[in-house]
Amino acid sequence: MFDEKMARRQLRHYRRMGPGKGTRQLVEAVAADGVEGCTFLDIGGGVGAIQHDLMDRGAAGGTSADASPAYLAAARAEAETRGYADRIRYVEGDFVERAGEVDAADLVTLDRVVCCYPDMPGLVGAAARLTRRTLGLVIPRGTWYMRAGVAIVNLFQRWRRHPFRVYVHDPGEVEAVLAEFGLRRRHMREGVVWRLAVFERGGDGGRTLT
Repeated sequence: MFDEKMARRQLRHYRRMGPGKGTRQLVEAVAADGVEGCTFLDIGGGVGAIQHDLMDRGAAGGTSADASPAYLAAARAEAETRGYADRIRYVEGDFVERAGEVDAADLVTLDRVVCCYPDMPGLVGAAARLTRRTLGLVIPRGTWYMRAGVAIVNLFQRWRRHPFRVYVHDPGEVEAVLAEFGLRRRHMREGVVWRLAVFERGGDGGRTLT
């Protein structure tokens, strides 16, 4: 689904229009305390909209992780054009399986990624474990109409015999996983479809970083 054709199309759109509204809001919220000299981990980063914005704001570098080689190639191409590809590591594959190979980062982002993964605790826990300071994510709201809409999408996918599925994980359960790792919510914004939330590492324990 996330092939070269889609990656090229989204990269052209990004170059012409910039990041979408939700992505801009996520970056603003994550960067509220400054990003100068910080490292980042962008999980499911697509063509790299978040990465490019953080680098423009003075981030030191970081990791772009994505299951799609086409999207990683697009993100790298844009970073090469901007002159900082050598400061970003590109990790391809299932993030939960490869998380042990990834360095912890000051800023961790998951922009509409959790809804593409069946094992929410595994993905969110792996991301939280690698968060030094701030984690920001955008997930579907757990409303009845979102669940109904996703059920229709998945029914269509099954009819097409396409393996990709969408998931509406309970926002409270997502927050509970993050709390296990000492991350507490400091910002939230909800729209009709999406819920944006930013968490910070507290001083009251939680599982330790590895």
